[in-house]
Amino acid sequence: MLITNIGLLAGIDTRHSLYLRGHDMRSLEMIDNAWLLVRDGKFEDWGSMRSVPEAYAQEPSADAGGGTVIPAFCDSHTHIVYAGSREREFIDKINGLSYEEIARRGGGILNSADRLAHTSEADLFAQAMERADEVMHEGTGAIEIKSGYGLTVKDELKMLRVIARIADSVPMAVKSTFLGAHAVGRAYTGRDDEYVAMVCNDMLPAVAAEGLAEYVDVFCDRGFFTVEQTDRILEAAAKYGLRPKIHANELDVSGGVQVGLRHNALSVDHLERAGREEIELLSQSETSATMLPGASFFLGMPYAPAREAVDAGAIVTLASDYNPGSSPSGSMRFIMSLGCIKMKLTPAEALAATTINGAYAMGISECYGSITKGKVANFIITRPLPSFGYLPYAYTSPLIKDIYLQGAKL
Repeated sequence: MLITNIGLLAGIDTRHSLYLRGHDMRSLEMIDNAWLLVRDGKFEDWGSMRSVPEAYAQEPSADAGGGTVIPAFCDSHTHIVYAGSREREFIDKINGLSYEEIARRGGGILNSADRLAHTSEADLFAQAMERADEVMHEGTGAIEIKSGYGLTVKDELKMLRVIARIADSVPMAVKSTFLGAHAVGRAYTGRDDEYVAMVCNDMLPAVAAEGLAEYVDVFCDRGFFTVEQTDRILEAAAKYGLRPKIHANELDVSGGVQVGLRHNALSVDHLERAGREEIELLSQSETSATMLPGASFFLGMPYAPAREAVDAGAIVTLASDYNPGSSPSGSMRFIMSLGCIKMKLTPAEALAATTINGAYAMGISECYGSITKGKVANFIITRPLPSFGYLPYAYTSPLIKDIYLQGAKL
């Protein structure tokens, strides 16, 4: 299919990059007044409307109407498999309770675990599919989904099976992460080390036996899991070939970045409390510094230091953290806008952070995340824009016109 009359074709990468770091995040190319050829669900060619090859004239075509085309978003940190919602806690936050106070009162992650335990796999799948459909229609073409609201062997497996069913049911790319160490389950209250042993000795073997996860995650932060406990879990997970993706430095300077780097983590995520040491370490690594501005927006927390990390040369990624307690939204366009408005990224840097670097943080940037010959043709067509910067600027305007996943229109 030939897409014609594209006002601006943005997000082109002719270097076949796996990621962009530091100021290279501004280097995705753009062409005015362009055409784009998609064949067999892959990007094949593009160029200026002044020179459309005659060989393409007979291809089925679609007119972009002067709109901008960008790669579909790649959301590398979500928790969209959950039961029910937690708007009661939303009101508690308005009334002044902190995230940690709500958790101590039995809310937070444990609240979601209680609900999930009483929800059938079929109902859980139906709820999660509504969210998957929602984010696809907001322009997400690749997504990572974590477990972590089960906190028992049975319910963690239930979540991971639902993630596998989603992967089989949608045209998005879906990556699965085992997050049994999201919190200590209620049955192990006051026995944190015993829970860690259960994660290592019971959960991990069961997950590996069914081949249900590609990555492992641990909430390494104050009030959750220590560096030493995280170390134990990651060492156990390595025996099953699960690469780490770590929750780190959301609530405190936790040591989560350092332990993640020691274990060759693909990404360390959150980073609201990351300081100069963490930024320097990340800038010297190939680990994605994945930042979640939706959680900062919703919880009133500091925003992670994206500007400083880019300036230091890190691989900066932005993701939605879509979950019921701290970021109940999967709008990656809004995340892109927050990256500009609150984190002082340029629009070009925010595009890289929500596309190619998001794909890298899921281990799929060879095939997703940019307009590159041979990559999967996941892309967005907007309404005509006065400039590329208008996309993050007009953050609530309904600018997305069409979404294509695997070369087919949703």
